[in-house]
Amino acid sequence: MATWQEIRSRQPEFADKVWACFARGVNKTIATLREDGSPRISAIELELNDGQITLGMMGGSVKLRDARRDPRVAVHSPTVEPAEDGTWHGDAKLSGVLVETPAPAGNTHVGAGFFRIDIREVALTCLGTPADHLVIESWDTEHGWRRRTH
Repeated sequence: MATWQEIRSRQPEFADKVWACFARGVNKTIATLREDGSPRISAIELELNDGQITLGMMGGSVKLRDARRDPRVAVHSPTVEPAEDGTWHGDAKLSGVLVETPAPAGNTHVGAGFFRIDIREVALTCLGTPADHLVIESWDTEHGWRRRTH
């Protein structure tokens, strides 16, 4: 697994494009696993702090119970429609394992959970140039960075 900073140090252009997708909106989508193993999706906000992707969850939330029971997650960037001129900057997703961290200084949310993500894989899908094909860039712990077109 890797931190965001480790991925960025190896593939800075890729990491910057991925983070730009995540930064296009406040609400991302996180998938956690229910007790029976089925997926649950919820809204989440992410931050980039000291080279780590971090997040928090409200105390007592089902999402927090899921995360503490099984820390495997996937997160999808905000969905942004293509511009009127047809340009589309793509979307991004990452998956990994949540690691619980201490509450930030000044936290007043009783029972909240705070985490960083140990990243296993990251993917970016966007239009190529010319815009007649998809470009899929990815990074994972086994293969490193790859680029494919379709």
